[in-house]
Amino acid sequence: MEHFLGLDIGTSGVRAVAVDAAGERVLAAATVPLALRVPRPGWTEQDPEDWWTASRAVLRRVAAELDGPARGLGLSGQMHGSVFLDAADRVIRPALLWNDQRTAAQSAEIAAAVGGERLMAIAGNPPLTGFQAPKILWLRDEEPEAYGRLRTVLLPKDYVRLRLTGERATDASDASGTLLLDVGARRWSAVILDALAIDPDWLPRVYEGPEPTGALRAEVAAELGLPAGLPVAAGGGDNAAAAVGAGVIDPATLLVSLGTSGVSFAPTAGFLPDPTGRVHAFAHALPDRYHLMAVTLAAGGSLSWWSEVVGETVGRLVEEAAAVAPGAEGTTFLPYLTGDRTPHMDHEVSGAFVGLTARHGRAEMTRAVLEGVAFSLRDGLAIMAGLGVPDGPARAVGGGARSAVWTRILADVLGRPIVRATVDEGPAFGAALLARVAAGGAADTVTAATAGGAPAADPDPAVGPVYDEAFARYTALYPGS
Repeated sequence: MEHFLGLDIGTSGVRAVAVDAAGERVLAAATVPLALRVPRPGWTEQDPEDWWTASRAVLRRVAAELDGPARGLGLSGQMHGSVFLDAADRVIRPALLWNDQRTAAQSAEIAAAVGGERLMAIAGNPPLTGFQAPKILWLRDEEPEAYGRLRTVLLPKDYVRLRLTGERATDASDASGTLLLDVGARRWSAVILDALAIDPDWLPRVYEGPEPTGALRAEVAAELGLPAGLPVAAGGGDNAAAAVGAGVIDPATLLVSLGTSGVSFAPTAGFLPDPTGRVHAFAHALPDRYHLMAVTLAAGGSLSWWSEVVGETVGRLVEEAAAVAPGAEGTTFLPYLTGDRTPHMDHEVSGAFVGLTARHGRAEMTRAVLEGVAFSLRDGLAIMAGLGVPDGPARAVGGGARSAVWTRILADVLGRPIVRATVDEGPAFGAALLARVAAGGAADTVTAATAGGAPAADPDPAVGPVYDEAFARYTALYPGS
C-alpha cells in the first residue's frame, strides 16, 4: 500500500509512523526511547548520534511492516536545541536542549545588543534561556576552542535531515524558536545576526513545512529499506507539526498538548507577538500562517518525575488521584521543575508542593501534580485570550491527553470542552501529512483525519468555583517559590 512517513525527534524518544495515501490512517508505527543527560543542575543535553541511531531503527521497523512504496518523508522534532558541527559536519559537543537553563548571561546580552522592543518586533519573543541564539553565545563564552571549530548550527530534526539527505535545511516554524528568525518575513534576520556577530553561513536554508528539502541518499535508503530519492519535506517544529495533524490550522481552533512539556497552541490570522513576551509568537508549519504558544516546561515531565520519586507507575498514581476531590484538599503543586516559560519566563524558579498537612498522602499529592500542570496551562490561555484568541473547545493530544482523569481536570480547570483529536499520533503524523504535500499527494494538509474529533470532557459548572479558588492560590504562590 502506498504511504507517507513521518519522523519525530522527540525529547523522550524518536517515533516514526506510516500514513495511508489518503492521509487518514496510521498503518505502522515504531518508537525508540532516548536518554536525557543532566551533567549539572539546570543543564540538559543529548548526543545527536543517538537521534540518528534511533531514527534509522524506527524507519527500518516501519518500512519492514509495509509492502507498498513510501512516497515521501516528513520531519518534526523538539524545538530550540543546538547541534554544533565543524567543517566536516562532525558533532562538536552534545546538543543543548530546549529546557536547558545555562544561558542566563547570554540571554541578557542578547537583550542589550538587539534591544527588547526590536527583538520582540522581529523575532516575536524575548531572549529566553531555552532558545538557540543564547546557546551559540554560550559556546563562544564557555567553550571557545569548540566555538572556533563551529561551521554549522542545526536544530535537532535538521541534523537528522542532514544525515538522511546531505542537505542543510530547516522550516519556518522550527526556525521561529531560534530567536534568529525574522518571523514576519520568515527568513533569517540580518539585524539580529549582525548584532550578535553570528555568521549567517552557519545557518540552514529556511523552507515552508510542505516544501521538499532534498531526497533520501541512496546508501541510507538501502540500509533502511526505503526508495532512493524519496522526497523529504521540511516538516515542522514538534508542536506545529502536531497541530497540523490535529487540524489546528485556522484561528478558530486551539490545541492543548500534554507531553513532556505542556503547550497551548492557537493559530492566528497573522504575526501577532505579545508585547509582554509572556507567550510565544511563531510561524506555523504551513505557509503564511502563524500561531501563539504558551509553554509549561514540565507537564508530563512533572508526572514522570513524581512517578520516579515514589517508585510507582503513572497509571496507578493517576488511578489513586481520581479518588481525590477537585482541589486536592488544599494541596498545590508548582510545576517549575525545570524553571518556568509561560507566563513568568523565570529560569531560576523551582517546583514545590504547598499546603501539605499530616492528612495528605500520595494520592492528594498526585492530584495536585495533575491540577498544577492544568493551572499552568490556564495561565497561558488567559494571556492568549487577552490577545484575541477566541474561547472554545480545545483539541487535546499527547500522552497525558489519553488519561480520562487528566482530561477531566483540564476541562474543569480551563472551563472549556476538551475534544480528543481523531488521530492522536502527535508530531510524527503531522510530519507525514506535510510529506504528502511535498510529494504532490494533496493540495493541502486538511484531510478527513484532521477534521472533527471525539468529545472527551465538558466542564462541570459545579466544580468551576472550586478550581477558581485553587487557581487563585496557585497564582499567588509564584513570587515566593
